[in-house]
Amino acid sequence: MRIGLFATCLGDTLFPDAVKATAILLTRLGHDVVFPPGQTCCGQMHINTGYQREPVPLVRNFADRFGDASIEAVVMPSGSCAGSVRHQHRIVADRYGDAALRAGVETVSAKTYELSELLVDVLGVTQVGAYFPHRVTYHPTCHSLRMLRVGDKPLQLLREVEGIDLVELPGAESCCGFGGTFALKNAGTSTAMLHDKTDSITATGAEVCTAGDSSCLMHIGGGLSRIRSGTRTLHLARILAATRTTPDALTEASV
Repeated sequence: MRIGLFATCLGDTLFPDAVKATAILLTRLGHDVVFPPGQTCCGQMHINTGYQREPVPLVRNFADRFGDASIEAVVMPSGSCAGSVRHQHRIVADRYGDAALRAGVETVSAKTYELSELLVDVLGVTQVGAYFPHRVTYHPTCHSLRMLRVGDKPLQLLREVEGIDLVELPGAESCCGFGGTFALKNAGTSTAMLHDKTDSITATGAEVCTAGDSSCLMHIGGGLSRIRSGTRTLHLARILAATRTTPDALTEASV
């Protein structure tokens, strides 16, 4: 399958290892991964903040870059960005776009997936040849859980990782408190929610907390670091891309 890879803003600027791991994993599974040039932000941060007309150029650019018929699927290591493309882009196109934009959005949104969705639902795999000999707990992010409804797909993939000690996270479905600008506008509430999440993570004794969104892992990682828990954060893609013959991803721990 020919798969278009969307880096996302955080992936491009702060956490490129998650993007690289996505490409490495899919290539290892025998797929042709392409990176359309000229890709930018999906516009989620504008839409979430109430500026729905302003991201029209971003939505149009996304549809143009990934609308190539030769790209059979679009993948991104981010549940929130996948959710924006699949749901919010339609809202923007319907309210402020033209017929061409609406058609482009329909075409691209129908073939856009978060990584675990692509692997399990489209490619039909849960065993990806990964090796990660560490104690791991999984945090289901809000967009992946509630907007995309990925369910236990990430857990299905993690359970098949050789060497992993996968432990259940208490209160897993509770939000970590990030929520984009929510963490800035409601810092006190966000911090309280983060404390609850980091308490649950440390209770597992896990070496690693993983998730499908770098934004949530950035927030959680900061909280874990400040309490010196010893637990690191690592994007799901980096665990799935790890093998016996590659350096241990935990040695370069970042989301």
